[in-house]
Amino acid sequence: MDVTQTTATTPPAATAPTGKEKEAKSALSSDFETFLKMLTVQMQNQDPMNPLDSTEFAVQLATFSSVEQQVRTNDLLKEMAAQMTVAGMSQMAGWVGMEARSAGPVWFDGTPIRLDAQPASAADRMALVVHDASGQEVQRQELAPTAGPLSWAGVGANGKPLPEGAYTFSLQSIAKGTVLRTDALETYSRVIEARNEKGATVLVLEGGVKVAPTDVTALREPA
Repeated sequence: MDVTQTTATTPPAATAPTGKEKEAKSALSSDFETFLKMLTVQMQNQDPMNPLDSTEFAVQLATFSSVEQQVRTNDLLKEMAAQMTVAGMSQMAGWVGMEARSAGPVWFDGTPIRLDAQPASAADRMALVVHDASGQEVQRQELAPTAGPLSWAGVGANGKPLPEGAYTFSLQSIAKGTVLRTDALETYSRVIEARNEKGATVLVLEGGVKVAPTDVTALREPA
């Protein structure tokens, strides 16, 4: 038996505009000045006997101003989003070196993994189900429905250790042959890096396993 049930124990500063942002703002300002010059020339060369409607000029100017304001608003939102991402990474940097608890994959290197089982109260037995990184079920073991910590040794049915890699764990609560519910089991892993990927902050755990900060339910100092 490779699973044992045990007794429980006790904002940074804003960044300067990039070259591309400066070029975009310069181009926008240049376009606006060009637009005003075109209006001026158009008014100077209009037919005195058939002048253009001043309302049309006002509408064109208002439309251009609205587009200009929208572009500036979009640029501001991008800058704010970038600053929030950096701020999030700065906060998450304090988690590096600590152990984060989550229900995501955990890296197995041959060292037993501790899990916390909380079966349904009506269960007459429970099953620990293990999946590898590809999502394939690699192990299923039925146990007495006892709440508390489990120690998963990672030993296969042939008595040999399972390959090193990322594994996920779930617990099925069973009563009279019927699965009452299936719960993802949480475990602790050490945080080795906080990283920005596609505008979102992610935590990199041991073995390169990635988890979102929002999926972390607890933090603790390494034992």
